[in-house]
Amino acid sequence: QVQLVESGGGLVQPGGSLKLSCAASGIIFSSDVMGWYRQAPGKQRDLVASITTGGGTNYADSVKGRFTISRSAAKNAVYLQMSSLKPEDTAVYYCNLRRWTGDYWGQGIQVTVSS
Repeated sequence: QVQLVESGGGLVQPGGSLKLSCAASGIIFSSDVMGWYRQAPGKQRDLVASITTGGGTNYADSVKGRFTISRSAAKNAVYLQMSSLKPEDTAVYYCNLRRWTGDYWGQGIQVTVSS
């Protein structure tokens, strides 16, 4: 069983920065892909960014050049550095771990971009 706990969300002004962290507990395999999804009110949950153990990354077009995902194998953690934030980045952000048996999700953390 895997548990994911997010931290670092909050309120930030447009143009500001915020860093999300996700700590994973349980057995983590080298083949697991970790990532971040987000869900705005009334919308579906969409991929923001993902990263493999080897450092391969994938980003949504809307965040390319503004967000950076990173991962620490030693700490079983994944991070999302968000810069140049826009009001449309406002959403609940979910940490995700994907393996061949299925997905694990964190409880979600609110990020609000507003002046």
